Amino acid sequence: MIIVALLTIGFSYVHSVSAEEVGERWGTEERERAYYPIVNIPLPKETVIEAGAFATLPDGRVAVGTRHGEIYIIDGIDDEKPNPRFHRFASGLDEIFGLSWKDQSLLVTQSCELTRVSDSDGDRIADRFETISDAWGYANYHEYAFGSKPDSAGNLFIALGLSESYHSYALNRGFIMKVAPDGATTAFASGLRSPGGIGHDEHGALFYIESQGPWNCSCSLKAVTKGSFHGHPASFPWYKTAPELGPVPVMPTSGTRVVTERQRVAQLAPYAVIFPYIRMGRSITAFTVNQTRGKFGPFENQLFLGDYTQSIVMRATTEQVKGVWQGACYPFREGLSTGILSVEFTPQGKLLTGGTNRGWPVRGIKPFALERIEWNGKMPFEIERVTIEPEGFKLTFTKPLSQEVGQLPESYKVFGFTHPYHAGYGGPEIEKHQPMMQSVEISPDGSSAKIKIDRLQPGFVYELDCSRLRSIDDESLLHHHAFYTVNEIPDKVGDVVNGK
Repeated sequence: MIIVALLTIGFSYVHSVSAEEVGERWGTEERERAYYPIVNIPLPKETVIEAGAFATLPDGRVAVGTRHGEIYIIDGIDDEKPNPRFHRFASGLDEIFGLSWKDQSLLVTQSCELTRVSDSDGDRIADRFETISDAWGYANYHEYAFGSKPDSAGNLFIALGLSESYHSYALNRGFIMKVAPDGATTAFASGLRSPGGIGHDEHGALFYIESQGPWNCSCSLKAVTKGSFHGHPASFPWYKTAPELGPVPVMPTSGTRVVTERQRVAQLAPYAVIFPYIRMGRSITAFTVNQTRGKFGPFENQLFLGDYTQSIVMRATTEQVKGVWQGACYPFREGLSTGILSVEFTPQGKLLTGGTNRGWPVRGIKPFALERIEWNGKMPFEIERVTIEPEGFKLTFTKPLSQEVGQLPESYKVFGFTHPYHAGYGGPEIEKHQPMMQSVEISPDGSSAKIKIDRLQPGFVYELDCSRLRSIDDESLLHHHAFYTVNEIPDKVGDVVNGK
C-alpha cells in the first residue's frame, strides 16, 4: 500500500515539475569520456530495478536492493561486455537504502527496520526474514532510513529522515541509531533532516550526507560522533526516550552562522564538506570509498558520491584539523542516465551506479538504470586533492605542473563565501569575497602547489579556480574547480591529521 501510494505521488509530481531547471552542466562530459567511459548494464525485460543499495558477495557477485523492496543477485557485472545474469533473491521489503553481507546473510536497511535476510534451505530464494532492529517509527512515505556497512566491531548505523521532510512525528525520526551485532539499538546522534547516505571514510570516521533544506543551505557531508547534533532541532522531543544522548542541545538561533552557533550549542557538528548548491549537485545521495588499489585511477581512498537531480558523480576528500573534520569536493563525471541513489565499487574496481527518476526532477532521461564507470588507464590532468595550510592551501595534481604557468599567482583564483544558518529552506551564498593571492610555491617535481592568501576564515567555503594551469605537457585541467570547507585553521602542519 505504501509503495503504491509513493508511486502515485511520485509520478504525479514528476509531471508537475518536468520543466523545472536542474542546473547548468559542467560541460566536461565529452572530455571525461576519454578517461572514464560509462558502460550500460543491460537489465532483464519487464524488470524494474531502481537501485537503492549495493553489496558485494564473497564470490564476487553483487546484490542490489531496490526501492520496490526487491533484492537481485547479479552475476557477471564486471564482464568486459556485460550481459549479466539477474536472479531475484527476495521481495516484499520496503525502500531498501542499506545492504551488506555478513555471516551468509544480507543485512537490509528498509524504511521500517533493519532485517537479516537469508536462504536457509539452499534453493537460492530468501526464506528467512529476521528483524534485527525496529527501534524507530515509520508512518510517512518520506521517512526513509539509510544504513551503513558494518564497522570494524560489527555495528551498523541507521540515518533516519524526518516525517514529511520537515517534522519528527514518528519515534526517533531525525536521529542516527547505532545497532550492535546482537541487535541492541541506541540513539547515537540527532539533528538530521533528510539524509541521503551514511558510511565511513578511508580513516574509519563516520559521515552522513545531508540534503539542502531547512537549517541546511546546501547539501553537505557531516562527520558523526556520539552525541553530536547536526543542525535541525525537530528531533529534540525524542531526547526524553534517549538518555544515552545526554542533555538536549540549546535551541539554535535562526539567522546566525554555524561558526558562531558552535560556541553556543556544544553538540553542534559543523559541515565537514559543503557542496555548493547547483554547481556541485542538488540532492546528493550515497557515497563509497575508492579502495581499488589503483584500478580506478589516481583517486585512491577518496569518497565518490552520487547526485540524484543532476545525474552526476563527484569526489570528496576529508582531513581532521584540531580534532574537527573538514575537506574538499570536486567534479568527477556527468552524463549518467538517471538519478543516482547508490554507488559501489565492483570487485574489479569499476564504479557501479544506479537509481531512478521517480518523484523529483532529474536530468537523466531513463526511468531507472544500472551503469558502471570504469577507468581506461589514461591519466587525466586533475586536482587530485586540496588540503589546508596555516595561511592557505596545498593543491596536489595528478600530473606535474608547467613551472612557467604554475608559479604565477594569477594562475590561481580564490573566492570565499558562507551561508546563513537558519530555519528557512535553503539559502544564499553570502559574505562573498576574493582573497588576494600572496605567493605560490611549487614542489620540485611539479606535483603540488602551496598558495598563500591574505584572508582565511573558519566557517567559509573557498572556491579554487585553476583554469589557467597547464600540465608539463601543456594540457589543461579536466576539471578546474575545487571547493574547500574551512572549520579550523592549523597553526602548524602537525595540527592536520589524516590528510595526505
